[in-house]
Amino acid sequence: MKLDANYWNKRYINNQTGWDIGYASTPLTDYAKQIPNKDIQILIPGCGNAYEAIFLAENGFNHITILDIAPKLIENLREKCKNYPQIKVIHQDFFLHSGSYDLILEQTFFCAISPTLRADYAKKMHELLKNEGKLVGVLFDRDFENSPPFGGNAEEYRNYFEPYFTFKVFEPCRNSIAPRAGSELFMILQKK
Repeated sequence: MKLDANYWNKRYINNQTGWDIGYASTPLTDYAKQIPNKDIQILIPGCGNAYEAIFLAENGFNHITILDIAPKLIENLREKCKNYPQIKVIHQDFFLHSGSYDLILEQTFFCAISPTLRADYAKKMHELLKNEGKLVGVLFDRDFENSPPFGGNAEEYRNYFEPYFTFKVFEPCRNSIAPRAGSELFMILQKK
């Protein structure tokens, strides 16, 4: 199974995105509500249906970039976000993206890429963040049989992130949605 643009395009065309919860993730919205500076540069890679981006735009954030690899999804997002000029929609492979961000939000992107790319993911996140920038989000703290999504655990994840980040928060998520309670980690990682 090759997790490329064609694979993800078919998943979106056929509405096979089983982990899409249909709204912005509570841990991320709760975090965003605490951010006083609405002018920071924010990236949401592997953004899926971009619920978090819409939430941010509707809550005063001015510079939101969303990125995904699936052409059909990007077509839908351009339509969905047309009334949100503060959201920039990019059709691109995350690993080819360049930019400089204060904050990157992680919501089910890490679990959608092949586990063989996790070390590259951590390195790329580091590259895309400004000095003292943060990677904030949720990771699954469980295994899955039919992947993606791909699961894992805190110990495994630490190995990927420790070379590049200072761990500000890395703990069981306390405000997961009910179906994910007890199976998510919340992280706030700051670029070293």
